[in-house]
Amino acid sequence: MKIKADESVCIGAGMCALTVPAVFDQSEEEGTVVLLQEAPPQDLEEAVRRAVTLCPSGAISVE
Repeated sequence: MKIKADESVCIGAGMCALTVPAVFDQSEEEGTVVLLQEAPPQDLEEAVRRAVTLCPSGAISVE
């Protein structure tokens, strides 16, 4: 699994960081998504997919 996060699309809702804080964070300055792990461990895949679903702007995706 490889995650992509588009900061220019992010609206700063924070659902990703709340859902999987080991993988996502938010920028202190703009509140936009910060990707902490581009390729998270397998045990986090389900949570990452949930975060993708919960993202209201579609800023994060999985390959």
